[in-house]
Amino acid sequence: MTIQKYLARINYRGDLLPSLSTLQVLQEAHLLHIPFENLDIALKKEIILDLERLYRKIVINRRGGFCYELNGLFHWLLQEIGFTTKLVSGRVYVQDREDYGPEFDHLAILVTIEGKEWLSDVGFGDFSLHPLPLEINTPLNDANGQFLIEGYQNTHFRISRYHPKQNKFFPEYLFSNVSRQLSDFDQMCRYHQTSSESHFTRKRVCSLATHNGRITLTGDKLIITRKDSRKELAVKNDQEFELALKNYFNIKL
Repeated sequence: MTIQKYLARINYRGDLLPSLSTLQVLQEAHLLHIPFENLDIALKKEIILDLERLYRKIVINRRGGFCYELNGLFHWLLQEIGFTTKLVSGRVYVQDREDYGPEFDHLAILVTIEGKEWLSDVGFGDFSLHPLPLEINTPLNDANGQFLIEGYQNTHFRISRYHPKQNKFFPEYLFSNVSRQLSDFDQMCRYHQTSSESHFTRKRVCSLATHNGRITLTGDKLIITRKDSRKELAVKNDQEFELALKNYFNIKL
């Protein structure tokens, strides 16, 4: 990895002290410049969890990825800078089943700064813009909403997000405070690329945070959300899909 090329990819020009302020700005920059996307899965291009391959794809070729790729690579960057980090396994909440997915369903990062742990996640799409402190049963305010971390069955933590319209917190995923290796996620990474049961194989998606909302290209529509507005544009064919990728995400397949 060439750190300066990675930092240029996310337009980061700050210092590299392994501090909370550095982590906050790095995470926000990452989310604003590298999209969450599953385009290789739709193209039947195998995703292998090798850091050099992920670096070439995301930094050199200016693509995005899904959780294993984005958080796996961001974790490497944080380690190179000097942060104390670990990969952790997540189990995503499945609303249809009102249950959680299997272990290694999601990959997230825990960062320890001055003895305090922070959840950092650049691979869950529309999620917190900044790291969240591992504080239990305390509403956590973020630029992208309010979150809550609770203990779950003495083995995991559960992170939930507040939905104002329903006036309640809804679960996002479970995670455990157990250090993992990137290779531990290989099997579930293959599953999400190949199984008809995985939502990643069902439709294409490319989504990127903006300073005042989000841009999401999925299926047959482009969705542009801002704080107080939402606009949907029809995407009628592959040509229009690829044009939207180029115009809104600077991606050329």
